[in-house]
Amino acid sequence: MDTELAQLEAQLEHLISHYERLKADNAALRGRVVQLEGENRRLSDKVRVAADRLAGLLDKLPEA
Repeated sequence: MDTELAQLEAQLEHLISHYERLKADNAALRGRVVQLEGENRRLSDKVRVAADRLAGLLDKLPEA
């Protein structure tokens, strides 16, 4: 009986450790997602500005 309880305790400690590690990984990944979403918005804005500038330049070119 004591051996079974010790094994269960060891398994429970392992599961808790694994849970805590996954929880920390998940928090880090969520932070990375927020960071990448912000970077994606900034880059999208830059692409939009560049496209608008390019469209403006193309409008100024004489037609062939």
